[in-house]
Order: sequence, then structure tokens, then C-alpha cells
Amino acid sequence: MVTRQEIYQYTRKALESGGVENAQFDAAQLLQSVGIERLALLSEPQTAVPDDVFYELCEKINRRISGEPLQYIIGEWEFYGLPFKVGRGVLIPRQDTETLVETAERFLKERSETSRRTLDLCAGTGCIGIALAKTARADVTCVERSPDAFGYLKENITLNSVRVNAVLGDALDFDNLSNLGEYDVIVSNPPYLTESDLSAVSREVAHEPKLALFGGTDGLDFYRKLLGFYPRILKKGGMFAVEIGISQEKAVSEIFRENGLSPQAKKDLCGVYRVIYAVK
Repeated sequence: MVTRQEIYQYTRKALESGGVENAQFDAAQLLQSVGIERLALLSEPQTAVPDDVFYELCEKINRRISGEPLQYIIGEWEFYGLPFKVGRGVLIPRQDTETLVETAERFLKERSETSRRTLDLCAGTGCIGIALAKTARADVTCVERSPDAFGYLKENITLNSVRVNAVLGDALDFDNLSNLGEYDVIVSNPPYLTESDLSAVSREVAHEPKLALFGGTDGLDFYRKLLGFYPRILKKGGMFAVEIGISQEKAVSEIFRENGLSPQAKKDLCGVYRVIYAVK
């Protein structure tokens, strides 16, 4: 048997040798995923680790070195202070998207609780809609077309103990979604990578579903289609808000204008324009 300290050093060095950028952080996360908490590692470093735990950890180390995202290996990731199950077939929640949640949450909290009907399109894990249901007490419907991602969406609704209506369907199939009614807020983090973006993604991002990443040749296909239809079911005085990629603010703002909405842009914590929104 090896000790906790030895297994931590082994994991960190193996990840470093395998080209993992933040090997120290990843090592701590992988150890925690097999039951070796950071506090236990610091307080009782010489405690022996059972062989089966060591073998499980080695399997996870190999997956990480191969380029599989840490979040998939762990199986859960935090977003907006909430836990979300993740794995192959679903987009990993990112801090960038918290700007979209903050924008919608602020708007919703200024409305009465009977006027917080929210539609989350291209929902994936459900991180946006679930966060709004939890923090703004919004009445949320999430639409997701991938059966794999939909499974995580359903699981995350249960995990976070919220009442969210999950719809398995294509956000671009308007005929089948026309019975959803009207909404006070419509939000979406649609696919927005261009062809050139997609060819240059990191090996970690390459493991995520192309369906959730690729937004057409110029990355704008989903904005054109979503904004061409969904303002029709947005209530007067309601807000439409989308996440965008770097340097897409001018192009997406123009699509808002073409569809009768006056856009505003919001930056994320890094000073990058991350959200375009408009009030109808």
C-alpha cells in the first residue's frame, strides 16, 4: 500500500508529465473523487490507501492524461454555487455563462413572482434554467434536443431540488414548440463556435459534443434562427438574453436589431462582452 502523501505526489507528477496544465489542482480533485479529501490529505498524510482506491485513481489519471476533461472524469461540477452532473455527451458548465444567469436573475427579481416565466433554449445540463429557478424562483422550462444531455438535465433538476419543466425537443423546431405559451424571459447559450474555432479547440473541448459547440460557418446560425422566431412568444416588457463568443457582440447585436429588438451588451468578469440582451 502507498500513503495519501505518496499517492498525491504520484498523481501530480503523472499529470505534469502528461502535459496537464494545472496538475496540482487536478490532482487534488481526482484524489477527492476517490474519497481522499484535501483535509484528510493534510491532516493524515501517512495513512495508507487501499489498493482498489489506488487502481481506481490510476484509471482516472490515464483518462485525464488522454485529454478527457476533468469534469467528465469527476462526474460533477459547480456552477453558480450549485452542483451539476456532467459527462460525455453534454456541454460542461463554464463560469463565462454565469454572466448570463446574473443578467436574467437581476431582471427577474424586479418582477412579481407571477411574472417570472422563463424559457431556457439549448439547455444542456440545465445549469442556466436551474440556477434561475433556484435563485430567482423563476417558473422555468428547459428545452434540449440531445437525449444524452437531456438525461443530465433531468438528473440535475432532481439533484438541485427545483421544479423545472424539461422538454426533449429541438429549439429550432418551432412547430413542435409553439404550444409552450408566452414568456417573461427567454435565455440561451447556443452553439456559437465557427468552423475555424472548432478546428483549433483544446483536446479537452474536443471531447465535448460538437452539437453543443458548432454554430455554423460564422458561428451565428443559432442567433439568426432563435431571434427570428422566439421574440413572438416573448411578452411585452420581457427580456431576451443570449451568451455570445468573443468578438461576436457587433454581429449578434445587429441580428437583434433586424428582429425589432434594441440590444445591450454586458461584459463578464474578464472584461469580455459575453451577453447580448434586449427588453421587448
